[in-house]
Amino acid sequence: MNLKSLILLPFLIVSFLTFAQEQTKIKIDYPQNIEAPLNKEEKVMIKEVFQSKSKALVFNNETFLKDIKHLLRNRILIYEELNPKSQKQTKMLSEVPLFDDYNKNLKRDSKFDITSFNPLKYKLDFFAKGTYVYRIDGTNYFIQVTSQYRTRK
Repeated sequence: MNLKSLILLPFLIVSFLTFAQEQTKIKIDYPQNIEAPLNKEEKVMIKEVFQSKSKALVFNNETFLKDIKHLLRNRILIYEELNPKSQKQTKMLSEVPLFDDYNKNLKRDSKFDITSFNPLKYKLDFFAKGTYVYRIDGTNYFIQVTSQYRTRK
């Protein structure tokens, strides 16, 4: 190989890898309801977690805002399962770390209240490819996080 080929080889490899990554990106199938503005409760959840960075990281970031809306409106399901035989053996919410990167004063809920529960406070597997279920400690409630890559029917 001559010197010119050796110099061009790394650029060709990087170009090929970049092209290959772009080809494998999966388009997220957003439902129509993410077009609606954030409601009051959603804004409160975001501000609680992101604090002073809410505007820069979420409200002014169209792509991330879409992802958060999709997450809160379509991908998180909190349900109660009263039948012990139907209850899944899953990770407990107490085993999931808090997402306190932007709010060091964030605290775990001492008592579960479905009307005020903020799933954004926890480092749940929001952006994984699989569907994950967590049990809320001391309750018959479960949190199911469905993959954003799952196609709707």
